[in-house]
Amino acid sequence: MKGRSDKPTMRFTNKKATSQAQSPMRRGQALTSWSFLIPASLLILFTSFSPMAEAFILSFKTGKGTRLHFAEPLWSNYLRLLNDDIFIMSLKNTMIYLMIQVPIMLFIALVLAVILNRPGLRFKGLWRTAIFLPCAVSLVSYSLVFRTLFATDGFVNDLLVSWNLIDTPINWLGQAGTARMVIILGLLWRWTGYNMVFYLAGLQNIDPSTIEAARIDGANPIQIFWHIIIPQLKPIILLTAIMSTNGTLQLFDESWNLTRGGPAYGTMTMSHYLYELSFQKNPNFGYAAALSYVILILVAVLALIQMKVGDRRDS
Repeated sequence: MKGRSDKPTMRFTNKKATSQAQSPMRRGQALTSWSFLIPASLLILFTSFSPMAEAFILSFKTGKGTRLHFAEPLWSNYLRLLNDDIFIMSLKNTMIYLMIQVPIMLFIALVLAVILNRPGLRFKGLWRTAIFLPCAVSLVSYSLVFRTLFATDGFVNDLLVSWNLIDTPINWLGQAGTARMVIILGLLWRWTGYNMVFYLAGLQNIDPSTIEAARIDGANPIQIFWHIIIPQLKPIILLTAIMSTNGTLQLFDESWNLTRGGPAYGTMTMSHYLYELSFQKNPNFGYAAALSYVILILVAVLALIQMKVGDRRDS
């Protein structure tokens, strides 16, 4: 009986000795991990969060150039935005791009991903590469191409006139409505393939048996698309929607390179206006910082709404 009672004690002693031997090793591993994490964390804090804090303080200041002082009242820069016609126009333009371009782009990207994921499709790699390549093209190069295509004497007008669809050439970039349409077309051409890659990756993880079961039950391709594929791609769709929304709210390149914000600020985005306030037209860094925080708030609010609406998990 005595020998039996000693065995649990010996096992407990061995476990305790083992844990004591492993604890210095675990401490060493933890210290090694923190030695890698701390420099990166400090770098992120210094390069990202510190400028954000400085910009927030700057948004309460007014003045030109380096002659800045705190405004009275402190929030006067934010109140000024409500009466700024150019800001309201840039906000309107950005929302137009967001509401029209993002849904169309994501839908086309999803349809292309489903088509290019078909097992029997030939030259899959070629089609996927061709659709993805526009997002790798230089922004300046593609902007010049679009400006040439939609010039008054450009290829698009020549084609439409030759097909008798229009009688006289259209000044695409000289009118606010058509210039916005050109920017939307440019965004669709450039970023649809980028989002398609995300959907292709998601489609690889869908169990083919669920699609086969739906076919056996008599579902047609449209029903399979809406009721089988889309629900299983919901997390990827939510991700691409948030990324596309954030990118559109911060849109600058197309507005600057394609139209310079014209005509009469008819295509200018908020980020483009932010650039003008900061580096052109009597630079006002305090007012520009206030605008940057309005953009940040819009990005955060819309991302939160999308997450609340799109991430409703089944109970």
